[in-house]
Amino acid sequence: MEMLQYDFIQRALIAGLAMSCITPILGLLLILRRQSLMADTLSHISLAGVALGLVLQVNPTFATLFVVILASLLIEYLRTLYSNFSEVSIAIMMSAGMAIALVLASMNTNSSTVKIDQYLFGSIILIAQDEVNLLIALALIVVVLYLVFRRPLYVLSYDEATAITSGLPVRLISIVFSVITGVAISIMMPIVGALLVSALIVIPSVTAIKVSRSFNQAILLAFVINVIGIFSGIASSYYLDTPPGASIALCFVLIFGLVTLWERVSRRGS
Repeated sequence: MEMLQYDFIQRALIAGLAMSCITPILGLLLILRRQSLMADTLSHISLAGVALGLVLQVNPTFATLFVVILASLLIEYLRTLYSNFSEVSIAIMMSAGMAIALVLASMNTNSSTVKIDQYLFGSIILIAQDEVNLLIALALIVVVLYLVFRRPLYVLSYDEATAITSGLPVRLISIVFSVITGVAISIMMPIVGALLVSALIVIPSVTAIKVSRSFNQAILLAFVINVIGIFSGIASSYYLDTPPGASIALCFVLIFGLVTLWERVSRRGS
């Protein structure tokens, strides 16, 4: 293909492959824990990190990592306070994150509007080699941690009470998982945008759950859906001159619609 001859396309495809290793694991676990909105919440909170970095004139990536990790810990703490209403913590932190981001953005006298817009919408085709390397390292860490703690995560996701009675370190696992999710979102956010990063995490996993019969099968299928959606989105963005992040998200929505339609047709046929 013509587009493969360009270095920026090659970097984008490698970054997409790395993200395809990260998002199925995080997405499936978030959905099973009834925290699918956590990805959206952390992506909104990450804007506060970007705004803080611009105000302090430091690297926005480092400021975002700090803010998102702190927010992940606060969400987990609030979730334990409101154990019967776990969605409350997500609602509180989403509102607080957006409010802080707007206040900090208004305090910044530099010409930062364009920069914030870049983080809002992102562009995977503008990714630098250092960001690709960071994504690859993060993908390796997430996959290794999943392989090591697969069984405890499985028990914790389906029944937290059973995990507690089994002697598993539920609080520690939840905190580590929340922090890793926050780190992943803060790294992926400049690439696909704060408004679309949750689609990258949630939609492929939801699609995979509809047709999978096991935990591992859902992750493998979500990986395939991620690869197809990201590569198709990049290709359509190149040939149709559309925003890459939005193109990827629309490809995921299209795949979800096709899988849902196929599932209903199969049920009627049987």
